[in-house]
Amino acid sequence: MGSTGSGKTTFINLASGSELRIGSGLESCTNEVQTSLPFKVGGKQVVLLDTPGFDDTSLTDTDVLKIISAYLVAMNKQGARLVGVIYMQRISDLKIGGSARRDLRMFQELCGEEAYENVIVVTNMWGTVSEEDGIAREAELASKDIFYKPILERKGRMMRHDNTPKSAHRILEELVQKEPIVLRIQRELAEGVDITQTAAFRQLDRELSEMAAQHQKDLEKLKSEMALAEQEMDEETQQELAEKQKVEDDLRKAQTQASRLASDYQAELRRIEEKLHVREV
Repeated sequence: MGSTGSGKTTFINLASGSELRIGSGLESCTNEVQTSLPFKVGGKQVVLLDTPGFDDTSLTDTDVLKIISAYLVAMNKQGARLVGVIYMQRISDLKIGGSARRDLRMFQELCGEEAYENVIVVTNMWGTVSEEDGIAREAELASKDIFYKPILERKGRMMRHDNTPKSAHRILEELVQKEPIVLRIQRELAEGVDITQTAAFRQLDRELSEMAAQHQKDLEKLKSEMALAEQEMDEETQQELAEKQKVEDDLRKAQTQASRLASDYQAELRRIEEKLHVREV
């Protein structure tokens, strides 16, 4: 798991010899859960799952929650077990922006604290920063509550990846020896909790509400400036208003999708179960 462009698919292809689709730049092409070819790590057969991020460029956060949740539940029903979760983090990021922090918060709610022992935060892209800067950023990521401190305090690990197959397998070897885990979202849904009552959805709902409130404030401010902008032919302000209106429309779309999440999740679960059954046959 991890933000769009954090290197999830590249890591999987490198470790497994697969050829999963890789996005260009910060644009995602992972719009569903992809699976690697089976391969051996530490004498055990492994399959890696590649998931879209909650800052995906082509999916809403509601879509991503639906897709990941349905796949994890279907996989669990098929008897496959997770032994760990890798969260990719670019060490080259000068700042961890709002969308990346949102992705991390959603990741934490999906996993639940009880699963942190089976989580490895993998920092990559070390070749794009100086050693001094990289070490400083690594320390900040590990020591702050808004980043990875809560995971590391509960026996999660942070490891470096140098973009080689050997490095990827070294990271995976730390996980394959662990006992299987059930993530919080898997447990909640298996117990019959409606997806709109899960911890992950409650977090998503808070995020959407906060974003909607802030964008409404911004939009009202721009609208009050619009009359003057029209008089002065201020194209830049008019363009900014148009962009804010698009963001508001996107938020409205996400909130509408959230209201349909329960039925959409059931449909996605049936689709994935059929897909996995066909693959088994």
